[in-house]
Amino acid sequence: MEYKIEDITGTFDGQILKNLGNNDYVIKIGGQEHNLKILNMDSRGIEFILDQKYHKAKYLEVATAQMNLVIDGTPVKINMNSKFDEIVYKNSGGGGGADAQISLRSQIPGKVVSINVNEGDGVKKGDVVCVLESMKMQVSVKSHKEGVVKKIKIKGGGSVAKNDVLAEIE
Repeated sequence: MEYKIEDITGTFDGQILKNLGNNDYVIKIGGQEHNLKILNMDSRGIEFILDQKYHKAKYLEVATAQMNLVIDGTPVKINMNSKFDEIVYKNSGGGGGADAQISLRSQIPGKVVSINVNEGDGVKKGDVVCVLESMKMQVSVKSHKEGVVKKIKIKGGGSVAKNDVLAEIE
């Protein structure tokens, strides 16, 4: 995913290379590998150790494209990938043809903010099926193919884990 920190020229890419278990990860930021251990993460912020150094980030305001944080006492504004919805769509089965999978799956853990379709409704590829909230960001989950909603597997206000089936579309 691509990020830009306000007042810093250029952008940087961040990605998880390996999940080592117990909230330990090998990540890559701007072409360099780092060790990351998440100590605590909730709706207010995150505490972590990056390359043997402790950090604390407090979330102030989050939208899909921008996040205001205080990291180790310093205010930071991050412009996140403007194509976040497209990335979630692609990774939840979007981009497949007529033979695409039946199950629409969540690519992020989160809370179900809204369900925009009913069982029996016809949907087109790219229609918003539901909206999830994760880390104070709302993400529209879009239909990965044209078809009919056969089964909705979630409830408004409920929680979903990564890879949970949200709906079946045939």
